[in-house]
Amino acid sequence: MSSDIAIQSHKGDYSVSFEDDFEYILSHLRRKHAHFLVDVNVARHYAKKLESILGDSTTILIEAVESKKSLHEVGRVIDALVANNIRRDHLLVAIGGGIVQDITCFISSVLLRGIPWVFIPTTLLSQADSCIGSKSSINTRSAKNILGTFNPPSNVYIWSEFLSTLAREEILSGVGEIIKVHAIDSVVKFDQLAADYDSVLADKTMLSNYIKSALQIKKKFIEEDEFDRGVRNIFNYGHSFGHAIEMATDFTIPHGIAVTIGMDMANFVAYKRGFLSQVDLERMHTLLQKNYSTFSKITIPIDAFISAILKDKKNVSGLLKLILPVGDLVEMRILEVAPDGLFKSQCNDFLEAMY
Repeated sequence: MSSDIAIQSHKGDYSVSFEDDFEYILSHLRRKHAHFLVDVNVARHYAKKLESILGDSTTILIEAVESKKSLHEVGRVIDALVANNIRRDHLLVAIGGGIVQDITCFISSVLLRGIPWVFIPTTLLSQADSCIGSKSSINTRSAKNILGTFNPPSNVYIWSEFLSTLAREEILSGVGEIIKVHAIDSVVKFDQLAADYDSVLADKTMLSNYIKSALQIKKKFIEEDEFDRGVRNIFNYGHSFGHAIEMATDFTIPHGIAVTIGMDMANFVAYKRGFLSQVDLERMHTLLQKNYSTFSKITIPIDAFISAILKDKKNVSGLLKLILPVGDLVEMRILEVAPDGLFKSQCNDFLEAMY
């Protein structure tokens, strides 16, 4: 164990541990009546490392695609767990990225009125962001992340070697969330990340340092506002736009890339409304555009985008509840914006400039 980050939650403290001995962690968890929920791709890439659990009758494989983050899939997994005689004193262990995390976290909240769970994140996005904060999110047919609970894990174990088999687009997706967190923290942190960007993509040690930095920044906000009723809302920076981009493109664009585009779009809207200077818009655009450039030619239909953003669960009283950067300090603020012709025009101008 190289280092721990302790997180305070309404269910008590839990820790994020950065581990080298992955086999020991699996052995430790198996002794606790663990039911493993494993991403099928992770099971394939790491069959040798996961050999001790893949043969267990209580291990369930999950195809980690967006369509599986649904009530139908949740029901399928619950049926399998019940068939495997799960009990309240057993343990759920998620091994995968955000989709496996969401499914496991949600099930652990409701099955038998609560079962403890542990998360072993295998994607950069989940290691650097979603692994802490307690949230689960499940989609319906018409809206993304509309169902969910707050249910922290008992522990999070990060094994950096999982990142070695990720495709470049998955790394860029995770870096998108790292950018988001550092933009929220300060101009200084954002600019430092911008300067280090190429090294982050090339150097495992540099990437690991930024994973830890992102979690330390997020820790402060989730401990102050675990249930997302106040200051933590600013972590939705880029997300209202990003989720709508995902929906409008039928999830062709990976989540963290969509969020990167969403941040750039939020900045553009803020600039057009006089909240953000042109200097800051262009300063941030340089890094953001670099991170999403591979996907910048994908058409994002404006009508489908507007339809999707209108369904965002954060909206209130017919207004969009957006996180926009404001002022010389580029402070993220929660602002209510009318989804009128002006807003649509500003979004359309941004999208047309991308292509």
